[in-house]
Amino acid sequence: MMQATIYDHSGKEVEKLSLPGEIFAVAFNHDLVHRALMRELANARQATKKTKKRSEVRGGGKKPWRQKGTGRARCGSNRSPIWRGGGITFGPTGEENYQLRMNRKEARKALYCTLSKQASEGRIIGLSEYPHTEAKTKQFAQMISSLPITRDVLVVLPEKNAIIQKSARNLPHVKVTTSNDISVADLLKHDRILFLKEVFAQWQRVAKGGSLVEQKTEPADQTVAAVTK
Repeated sequence: MMQATIYDHSGKEVEKLSLPGEIFAVAFNHDLVHRALMRELANARQATKKTKKRSEVRGGGKKPWRQKGTGRARCGSNRSPIWRGGGITFGPTGEENYQLRMNRKEARKALYCTLSKQASEGRIIGLSEYPHTEAKTKQFAQMISSLPITRDVLVVLPEKNAIIQKSARNLPHVKVTTSNDISVADLLKHDRILFLKEVFAQWQRVAKGGSLVEQKTEPADQTVAAVTK
């Protein structure tokens, strides 16, 4: 069974945590992961380029020369695409849609394949807790330097945490995300994946057929009271 080492904020090894095989022991499917990666990159692409057609280029209203008698080829505008300074025939319009689709089960399996690959290579480590209550980049950098991290790292939180996100945003080789927003591209790009310990509990719940985010249920008496109001 795959295991991950859990450290405290000072870099001391605390425990070894077993990882669920349904997520962290999936055979790597290169083609599936490649499709998932291309989909993520394409969906993040924005149509920001645009060129002008002949009807949008300034000028060209007057016919350059008469239709017949000059010996030249007939021409109606000097903003034709075949002229220098003319419009572009098949250029980008700024309205392109680069979105790609993928089945939900395929996308989930691609994520599990990538997590399994990183776990098998020993790139996944855990953090027992983040004790600091202030957003201090220096404290966060000291914690990262105490862990077995030599290059860039992806920090995965169970939910958004403003203190950690603000502490890490000025560090060039650190990216912070949540377990709900984790992507194949992020997993492949970073050399180390640092999970907070609560994230492992989330994956355990998913492996048993539950949801990533634990559903909070209200007491029955409060629910009845809300309905009666």
